[in-house]
Amino acid sequence: MGDREDTERNLIQQYARRAIERPESAYRVLLYVVIAFFLLASLFPFYWLLVIALTPNRSIVDMGLLPKGFQPWVFVEVFETIPFHIYMLNSVIIATLTTIVVLFVGSIAGYVFGRYDFPGRTPLLLVVLVVSYFPGVAFLIPLFQLFTANIEFLGVQSPMLYNTPWSIVMPLSALTMPLIIFLLSTFYAQIPEGLEDAARIEGSTRLGALVRIIIPLSAPGFATAGILSFIIVYNEFFFSYLMVSGTATGGAPILHGIFQFQGSQQVAYDLMAAASIIGVIPMAVLVMFAQDHIVSGLTQGALKE
Repeated sequence: MGDREDTERNLIQQYARRAIERPESAYRVLLYVVIAFFLLASLFPFYWLLVIALTPNRSIVDMGLLPKGFQPWVFVEVFETIPFHIYMLNSVIIATLTTIVVLFVGSIAGYVFGRYDFPGRTPLLLVVLVVSYFPGVAFLIPLFQLFTANIEFLGVQSPMLYNTPWSIVMPLSALTMPLIIFLLSTFYAQIPEGLEDAARIEGSTRLGALVRIIIPLSAPGFATAGILSFIIVYNEFFFSYLMVSGTATGGAPILHGIFQFQGSQQVAYDLMAAASIIGVIPMAVLVMFAQDHIVSGLTQGALKE
């Protein structure tokens, strides 16, 4: 027993001495360990969803790491059971509308914060950023009152927006806006003032200079802001769950489509898992093709030229 402990102690000493003499090898091993940990933490949930989806619902008990059966047709059954494609389309429409609103307002606000130096600029920007730190539940009651036409101001009744896409688009636009304003203002601040002055001399207005000069030169940041906004809204849970009734024709997003397989008597876990995988595919494809733009956009926005 003592010889074994001595051997293990000698091995540890050898590894320690080797790490001191060749630190790059120790860093490489540590990097591999960290990458393996994050890959396991991020990919295992998708693998587990696949295992549950391929396992018949009656066999989902005492599950191991492998499926207890094989039913690939479950991914087709999702669309045969409910109009899941309508739920997916609703999510895409909501995310697209929110992205358009956020980019339109965020571009103008980002232009003001990035190109103008006025009194109170930094405190006002901080106030805008603070909005993004408030939890969505803090706005739930007043927004519900507003969207259900229960608020009257100066004799004007608030419109009935509950159970419409706008009941999701409006609060998510407000919560996503601070991040987009900060990101775009960073990009706009890097554009040389001489280019904008030349456009103004040629008779362009400030809004025209923003559209023709500033935004095209900040295309990586503009694209990054749009992609991030789309992903955030597509994956949002709170308002997407509470602001619509859950029907496909009522504009309910993909979240409610997944919950359609949860009945009062039985839960179709295999269909829920399959629907979750299908719902993730559009975002996985978007990130796969746009990851270079996202990384380059965030990197360029962080560097002051």
